[in-house]
Amino acid sequence: MKHLAAVLVGTGALLAGGLVAAPSASAATSCLGSSCNGLNPGSTTCANDARTVAEGTGPVSAVELRYSPSCRAAWGRFKISAPSGSKIVIKNSQGKQYTTYGSGHFFSVMVNDKDVTAWACGTWKAQGSDNVDCTSSY
Repeated sequence: MKHLAAVLVGTGALLAGGLVAAPSASAATSCLGSSCNGLNPGSTTCANDARTVAEGTGPVSAVELRYSPSCRAAWGRFKISAPSGSKIVIKNSQGKQYTTYGSGHFFSVMVNDKDVTAWACGTWKAQGSDNVDCTSSY
């Protein structure tokens, strides 16, 4: 019994002293790969480690492809301030595809990017004509 009490007291001292950290609840991944399909990256932990992995290749580079290594998911984002009625289509090489409508610097929902490739295309109107910008795949 003395040994158990000593272990508990010692562990408490280590935690209080910051030598042993308790796992953070936010460290857990919200989703992984295909379980991220259709989810809003802003409502998950996926946005925490996201990086831009591809940019639009059109005359106006308006769209970027974002990727989360921890979630293995991708989504599109408008770099420019898109007018109302603009859309981002995110798809992957498995044929999964989602369309998100919005305005401003908005982003799409996510698509699985685990062991497949994904890319994004943005469409918007400017000066009466339709504009399209697509990223390369990642």
